[in-house]
Amino acid sequence: MGDGNQEYDYLYKVVLIGDSGVGKSNLLSRFTRNEFSLETKSTIGVEFATRSIQVDGKTIKAQIWDTAGQERYRAITSAYYRGAVGALLCYDIAKSVTYKNVERWLTELRENAAENIVIMLVGNKSDLKHLREVPTDEAREFVEKNGLTFIETSALDSSNVDTAFQNIITEIYRQSATPTLNQSKPSSAPSPSQPIVVQPPPENPQGGNCPC
Repeated sequence: MGDGNQEYDYLYKVVLIGDSGVGKSNLLSRFTRNEFSLETKSTIGVEFATRSIQVDGKTIKAQIWDTAGQERYRAITSAYYRGAVGALLCYDIAKSVTYKNVERWLTELRENAAENIVIMLVGNKSDLKHLREVPTDEAREFVEKNGLTFIETSALDSSNVDTAFQNIITEIYRQSATPTLNQSKPSSAPSPSQPIVVQPPPENPQGGNCPC
């Protein structure tokens, strides 16, 4: 699914945030490369991958950024959020602690990102329904209270992964056509074909073994 040389009309930066081990890296690889690894380890630094989709006849290139393990050391800075117009806030439906931390992640996101960033709550690992600890209704109440959108996905069996990214990218596109988003911080809405300079932070020598 790589499309590094493909022409595009818009470039959107979308960040993945959430606790280590909730499956962010596998969501990234499933959407951009249709790959999944059970052996995924927490990588270090910041990584990103791209994939283009069509919305209303426009080619939109999504640049998806993964924290790649930094969240384990609370090393995420405002630089990670800079220029992001969308965010997937992820938790593991089979680990309630990752859901409890969603509120903290949302607070950090709103403190560092553009005011009008589009945010989707993602309950990942829906294939583990027999181990579910986070009721779907509880998550729905949270998103209604906080003005987010919501979806449950499985990077393992690919359920709803494309839908999640398609939905958030489409919503970003819809909002970018309104004055509200256009009047937000200058870096929040990339212009057509405007490149984003990637300046990842220095690599952290520490690592972990949690699937991410």
